[in-house]
Amino acid sequence: MPEQTQNSRFSNPGQADAATAQTTVNAVIDALDGVLSCGRAPIELAVTTLAAGGHLLLEDVPGVGKTTLARALGTVIQGSVRRVQFTPDMLPSDLTGVSIYDQSTQRFNFHPGPLFANIVVADEINRANPKTQSAMLEAMAEGQISVDGVTYRLPDPYFVVATQNPIELEGTFPLPEAQLDRFMACTSLGYPSAVAEAATLTSEYSKRPLSRLKPVCDVNAVAAVQDAADRVHLSDSVANYIVAITTATRRREDVKFGASPRASLFLAAMAKAHALIAKRDFVLADDVRSLAVPVLAHRLVLPDAAFGTGGTTGRSIVEDIVAHTPVPHIVDRR
Repeated sequence: MPEQTQNSRFSNPGQADAATAQTTVNAVIDALDGVLSCGRAPIELAVTTLAAGGHLLLEDVPGVGKTTLARALGTVIQGSVRRVQFTPDMLPSDLTGVSIYDQSTQRFNFHPGPLFANIVVADEINRANPKTQSAMLEAMAEGQISVDGVTYRLPDPYFVVATQNPIELEGTFPLPEAQLDRFMACTSLGYPSAVAEAATLTSEYSKRPLSRLKPVCDVNAVAAVQDAADRVHLSDSVANYIVAITTATRRREDVKFGASPRASLFLAAMAKAHALIAKRDFVLADDVRSLAVPVLAHRLVLPDAAFGTGGTTGRSIVEDIVAHTPVPHIVDRR
């Protein structure tokens, strides 16, 4: 059943702030889309995840621009960006930093690691050993790290863009379900179109694609965007729709473990951010439908027997659930 449409309006005291946030977040998307060749859809998903206050996992082959996307986002929001190339011999201290004794002061001074940045690019995160991945889990889940019994807060906003290569799995450590569950969304960039790829070959900026990218806001504006997204109205009917979808993942025979309650929270947060980008102050079921796959598919644990039979994947399962879950009739009762 199609939804009723409504006119966008902001009647709360934060109307001006919300309008500014809408302008900011769309300016970020436009700036990235004007430089990157990956297409607008993955850019919108990345910015939506940032606006929702989550983290993003990119699963794709090498050379399609995963790291470039993260660096470009850092440039646009004038945030600090640190890239970490994960390897099997990496230690947690390589990420968090270490305390070094200073003989002149006779004190230990903490030297922050690469996790102390607004945007952390975790390249090939599945090559890190489980002990190192646990350090990433605390950073992503709590926005903090612990070293020698001392807790240090990470910058705000804090956005992890992790990549993993779906090929060359030798020497990798599959991400534990607890860590996969901390990624708000998961997607792939895919190959660019033939026209876009040809354009990069002839462009004078092909060797330095970010050289013509200019900042459009700062990290304080990003924090304001996240606050505005959090204030977007989520009706009871849409909330029930989200729960119906996530609950359905737990009842299917072809799913060993379905989406957690955290997945419902993340899907709601992403839907709110998506509505903000669409210049609305309320969430529609269409926002939920368009984000169900990137938010839920990577969380599903399938039985071993499901792999390689009939093409069953987390994506296909979520798509089937969304197709068969009744769409609510939206009534604004604010």
